[in-house]
Amino acid sequence: MKMPKENMDINMFAPCGMNCMVCYKHCYHKKPCAGCLNSDTGKPEHCRKCKIKDCIGLKEGNYCFECSDYPCKQIKNLEKSYNKRYQASLMENSEFVREHGLELFMEKQKEKYTCAKCGGIISIHDRECSECQEKMK
Repeated sequence: MKMPKENMDINMFAPCGMNCMVCYKHCYHKKPCAGCLNSDTGKPEHCRKCKIKDCIGLKEGNYCFECSDYPCKQIKNLEKSYNKRYQASLMENSEFVREHGLELFMEKQKEKYTCAKCGGIISIHDRECSECQEKMK
């Protein structure tokens, strides 16, 4: 899946702070996941059963950072996992969106996760390009 010429779709920003465009499930499949806030088609089971997604559906707002309980235990646990496994911070993503807006965040993500070699999307999960399978550092 090539990086779109325009900026990444802002509807691909999940309530927790994840950019679904750079998820392995979106990058590598013929029927890519449509993102957290869209249909469950193509989603892995853990995303379909996500308690964070279910929680945000019960509250006002679209993003966890808009909640008075933020950061809750679920967000803290996910943050810890992403820090350790992928050297990424979903809370930093959310804070950037809060301060600078979703459009600028997605513009920055496009710069960070576009393969310089072929223009594919680099997955946050394994740092591999969706097109040329080049491993990024």
